[in-house]
Amino acid sequence: MKPILVLIGRPNVGKSTLFNRLTCSRDAIVANIPGLTRDRHYGHGKLGGKSYLVVDTGGFEPIIKDGMPHKMAIQTLQAIDEADMVLFIVDARQGITSQDRIITKQLRKTGKEIILIVNKSEGMVPAVITAEFYELGLGVPCAISAAHGDNISELIELSLANFPEQQVVLEEDKHPKIAVIGRPNVGKSTLINTLLGEERVISFNQPGTTRDSISINFQRNTKQYTLIDTAGLRRRGKVFETIEKFSVIKTLQSIENSNVVILVVDGSREISEQDSHIAGFILDAGRAVVLVVNKWDGLDAYQRETIKRDISRKLSFLLNFAGIHYISALRGTGMKGLFPSIDSVYSAAMIKLSTPKLTRALLTAVEKQPPPRSGMYRPKLRYAHQGGSNPPLIIVHGSALKYISKTYQRYLENFFRLAFKLEGTPLRVEFKTTHNPYAGKKPDVLSDAEETRLHRKRRNNKKKYGH
Repeated sequence: MKPILVLIGRPNVGKSTLFNRLTCSRDAIVANIPGLTRDRHYGHGKLGGKSYLVVDTGGFEPIIKDGMPHKMAIQTLQAIDEADMVLFIVDARQGITSQDRIITKQLRKTGKEIILIVNKSEGMVPAVITAEFYELGLGVPCAISAAHGDNISELIELSLANFPEQQVVLEEDKHPKIAVIGRPNVGKSTLINTLLGEERVISFNQPGTTRDSISINFQRNTKQYTLIDTAGLRRRGKVFETIEKFSVIKTLQSIENSNVVILVVDGSREISEQDSHIAGFILDAGRAVVLVVNKWDGLDAYQRETIKRDISRKLSFLLNFAGIHYISALRGTGMKGLFPSIDSVYSAAMIKLSTPKLTRALLTAVEKQPPPRSGMYRPKLRYAHQGGSNPPLIIVHGSALKYISKTYQRYLENFFRLAFKLEGTPLRVEFKTTHNPYAGKKPDVLSDAEETRLHRKRRNNKKKYGH
């Protein structure tokens, strides 16, 4: 097992900046705003032959017993429980604070091994800046600058000194990555906690509780999954704070990096224009979709029928291929079929189709409904092969394909989807004109009259010569 390094400290001491340094990433949002990080955020790192797991936590305020800080403190205490090493971060420029002393007292009770880190020490003499922190009684302080990268390698070596090297086995990452997307306060975090069976992410009756995208690996029935909790997407005109703009970017990145998207809408409110926009983002990214209508338990028969009509009218472009589940994330009702749907749409998104199967399906589609003529030209569709997955991409070869209409392209997409039972995933069809190697000797595209004459000539030759 990889050693788990947990970053602890009061708000705004540089935990997320250090997290990005230790993981060589930009996964954690960083800004000069206290309380930005709220949930546990996991990342992987490696130094030499030693790999490790880093856990970023929110600002630790253990004496507050209610509200958002209390929920953040619970998340931090859970992270400490699973830590192999606690990295306690303090601010070199502010010195020891009363809150640092409270956190020190709390950490001593855990019995965990602790390294005291004095951050923001760039441009200072380490021996001078760390002198007062000996008062905390946590051993020799380690002076670093997470923002500038000073002494980061030394910190990692110190943290991993008592852990052996691991045998690293590279495995192909094939498990589903599931992003949970929706407007603020529709119940995304509650849904994730219900799926996991624990209070893994902070769920609070306040829009904007989740600010960063949190990836959570877990196993269900021996199968591996990654759930991604995301910040709620509001209309562009209502996004004012810089942090919220970063949150929106991270959410859109999460859609791109996922295989399956669970789109959560609030059953107690009508489907808004923003819900349609979010569905459009998912469709543009080509991700498999499971539509979830939350807060279903609080609706009467009339309200349920109203929201169903609203969904069929405003999200019809999504319902052409996506399944729908009516649930209560808070009460855990309607959840039974959710994972089977996720597995089904993931399989459809990652399907591998052979060229002979695709070509036979293409010829059947053309036989049922040939492409319409465009002037004197009629497109000829000859064969098809798969060009990619997630979403499935089918490339059709032939001649005069630039004359194929969007309507006929949609017909082929729907035909392939039905033929191969690709439920829950968008499917894309692209056309590639096959160039005639004898171009210049005879036309690449024949008119109907020329094609008729050529057909008669071949038929007569077959009768005359037997081939």
